[in-house]
Amino acid sequence: MFMIVETGGMQFRLEPSRTVKVPLLKSEPGQHVCLNHVLAIEDDHGVTLGRPFVEGAEARTTVVGHGRGPKIRGFKFKRRKNYRRRWGHRQGYTELKVEELVVPQG
Repeated sequence: MFMIVETGGMQFRLEPSRTVKVPLLKSEPGQHVCLNHVLAIEDDHGVTLGRPFVEGAEARTTVVGHGRGPKIRGFKFKRRKNYRRRWGHRQGYTELKVEELVVPQG
């Protein structure tokens, strides 16, 4: 059984008792988070697709911690103009542990 959920403008596949890194959420470690933008569910009864979301479905998760991803380095220049700019970026993430996937009955 798994769910496809949307959070932070991205889509993630969630399975019970797995961890997933999602874009940074304003939650403390140990706090419970419910993700209710469920796009699709696959279980014993088949596949259920939402229009755009599946009504009554949610993923109950617990925040494990926060971190930052790998450094991305950017660079731009203009030839013969002595113009160079360099920058770096590290995207923040929240690590979630999936506790339960709630599927609507019906």
